[in-house]
Amino acid sequence: MARLLEMKKIEIEGYSSEEEQWLPIIKGLDLTLNRGEVIGLIGESGAGKSTLGLASMNYTRGGCRITSGSIVFDGSELFGASEEALRKIRGVRIAYVAQSAAASFNPAHRLINQYAEAPIRHNLMNFNKAEEKAVDIYRRLLLPDPEGIGYRYPHQVSGGQLQRAMVAMAMACTPDLIIFDEPTTALDVTTQIEVLAAIKKITREFNTAAIYITHDLAVVAQIADRIMVLRYGDLVEENNARELMANPKEEYTRALLSVRTLREDRDLSATEHDVVLKVENVSASYTGKETEKVLEDIDLKIRRGRTVALVGESGSGKSTLARVITGLLPPLEGRVIYGEQELPPALRSRKLETLRIMQMIYQMPDTALNPRQRVRDVIGRPLSFYFGMKGKERNDRIKELLQMIELSPKKYIDRYPGELSGGEKQRVCIARALAAKPEMIICDEVTSALDQLVAEGILKLLQDLQNELHVSYLFITHDLATVKAISDEIVVMLQGRIVEQGVKKNVLTPPHHEYTDLLLSSVPEMDPDWLDGVLAERKRKGVKSTTGCCPNRILFADAASPCAPNFWFFS
Repeated sequence: MARLLEMKKIEIEGYSSEEEQWLPIIKGLDLTLNRGEVIGLIGESGAGKSTLGLASMNYTRGGCRITSGSIVFDGSELFGASEEALRKIRGVRIAYVAQSAAASFNPAHRLINQYAEAPIRHNLMNFNKAEEKAVDIYRRLLLPDPEGIGYRYPHQVSGGQLQRAMVAMAMACTPDLIIFDEPTTALDVTTQIEVLAAIKKITREFNTAAIYITHDLAVVAQIADRIMVLRYGDLVEENNARELMANPKEEYTRALLSVRTLREDRDLSATEHDVVLKVENVSASYTGKETEKVLEDIDLKIRRGRTVALVGESGSGKSTLARVITGLLPPLEGRVIYGEQELPPALRSRKLETLRIMQMIYQMPDTALNPRQRVRDVIGRPLSFYFGMKGKERNDRIKELLQMIELSPKKYIDRYPGELSGGEKQRVCIARALAAKPEMIICDEVTSALDQLVAEGILKLLQDLQNELHVSYLFITHDLATVKAISDEIVVMLQGRIVEQGVKKNVLTPPHHEYTDLLLSSVPEMDPDWLDGVLAERKRKGVKSTTGCCPNRILFADAASPCAPNFWFFS
């Protein structure tokens, strides 16, 4: 195969405001890529994956700079090239797909206008030609209503559809190389499999080379021909995907390959006296209309010192149920009972003590923490609010909480959120929740934005805290590996209803409900042939989509089908 990209001895630095100096991020790395080849870059947060990927088009984010090396793309040296020369390549011959499509699209413009912007600006085609090509690519990516979806705004499509629309936008100028930066990290397993299938399909059909950046080895195994394992800006190991999966040479690679097994089986015998929270016959609607329910007939129990995992794809009602429990969304019918007391439906009607005993940890610590508050202020606020602590008593408790979450008080107490890593931010969010001395914590996708090793550390911390404090968790997640690692009981939701619930061992042991079986079969495995095998098996079984446009089409059976697999039923 012809060589497309050759990066040699790349050195990249980042500026540290804390140390007031430039520090090395990428330390003399080489990367080569042939036409039509896919290389996977994996490693934990801070490994330098995204920095190296973006450097392939001689680009760095703010606060970073490429100091030396060579970047040869299709025979042309990009390092040191003029901005005019780089503009002719970026977005045209090298495209980029970001981790969060929702944050990357302009909410004020229709999808088709954002798709057409690059080819029109680079004088490759007019709007009519761009529209025609968009419809073709939307159809290839199995997006619903390919002729009409481009005229929707970003908020009018699902997360999986928007991620595929971003892949389509990257293909607008038929690039030679696409950089995929964690494109499936925040997606549920059923949506993730759609996006992976779309990426694999489009790169094969157009013979497009790709750099696929992720922290998930099982995901990259489905896409990549070769894999580079990075850590702290250095190369740990490089090999073809099959060989690396079968025989990893380095201990760090083996750690990335390891499967989470945190929760030990324990006695789950219980009585009604153990129940701390009951949800009885709850239905809810965001509009207040009976005909527009997003939750229907929900019954749920959470016991003291136990973890209940609430699983399901995006839009199944998991976070909506959390809003009902916390009083942010009063239910249409049914009730929430804590201990022996029925809670008022609305948050404003609940007593301070009720607010204290039920805390929440959010998915995105970046948005959950005030960037202008130091760690001491973030953790100290609930201490003042609930217990009236001040001065030395408050300061001593903040330090105690930091030690509890395994962060050095001396090092972290006066830092701002921007000076913390993703895992450190989430630990601060945990400390803030613990500051209220809660009896129950709702964990809403708390590890979905973290790499595998950092996520494992957060899960271990939560489990240790539960063993020590006997706190109960309602753990909302779409990650089945997390469910297996931390849960005692599992509740499976689909389209606002509970389809299966019970002790973990029973739910995960066949026979499953059909939707539970779909979720379990959608978890990527460390097998490069897994994705192709799953798609072939679903085509054979006739797993169908129920998006409403043509519900009898078999998923993946017809590439021209206008359906997209966002909801499911089984024949």
